Amino acid sequence: MYVFENFSQLVRTLTGRKDSDTINDIQSLGQRAFLRDLQKRPANPNSSLQTPLLQLELVIFDIETTGFRPHKGDEIISIGAVKMKGTKRLAETFYTVVKPERKIPRNIVQLTGIDEKLVANAPSLREALYRFAQFTEGCTLVAHHANHERTFMKHYFPLALNTPFQQRIVDTAFIIQICERNASLITLDDVCEHQQIKIENRHHALGDAKMTAILWELYAQKATSIGCENLQDIYERFARI
Repeated sequence: MYVFENFSQLVRTLTGRKDSDTINDIQSLGQRAFLRDLQKRPANPNSSLQTPLLQLELVIFDIETTGFRPHKGDEIISIGAVKMKGTKRLAETFYTVVKPERKIPRNIVQLTGIDEKLVANAPSLREALYRFAQFTEGCTLVAHHANHERTFMKHYFPLALNTPFQQRIVDTAFIIQICERNASLITLDDVCEHQQIKIENRHHALGDAKMTAILWELYAQKATSIGCENLQDIYERFARI
C-alpha cells in the first residue's frame, strides 16, 4: 500500500491530476499491458487437442445478441460463462450485460428480458470483452452451436480490443452427435429435455451457460466411456459419422 501511495503521489505531482484520475490511469495502464501480452501470444489452436478431456481447463459460455449478423451492426448485449476442470463444474462464474450503441429491438427485449433501462449503466463492449478475456485466460472455450459465439467474438474482439480472437471454441454439437448417433438433438432445449435437465433462465447468458456446462459434463463422461480421450479423438470420430 505504501509503494502504491508513493507512486500515486508522484503521478499527481507530475500531472496535477486528482486521485480518481490517477487510479483510472493505473487501471488503464494495466489493461493496456494485458492486451499487449494477449497480442504477443502465438496463436496455437491445436494446443488443447491432445489434453485429456478430464484435465481440460474450460470456460463454458453463451452470449445474447441483438441479431445474428455482427457485420450488419448486430451487437452483444450480455455474456455469461462458467469455469470447469474436465467434467467438474467450478464455482467461478462470469456475467455482464453490455451497453449497445443501438436501441435493442423489441423482439430481443421480449426474448432476453434485457431492455434499455437494464443496460443504461452497463459496461461498454470494450470493458466487457476485456473482463471476459481475463476470466477465460488460458482456457479452452465451449459453446452450444458455437458458430454464433465464434462469429461475434471474431468480429468484435479486433474492433473493441485491437487484438485478434485466437481462443479455440469447441462446439457441443460434436460431442453430442458422437454420443447420440440415433437422436436428432438440435437446440439447447432439445438436449436438456432429452437428458431430463430442468430448463431454467433460458435466453439468459449465464443461465444458458450453466445448462451447457451440465451437458458438457454428461457428454464428456460418455465420450470418455466410448474411447474418446481428448478433443482430437472427438473430432476424428465425428468425421466418420
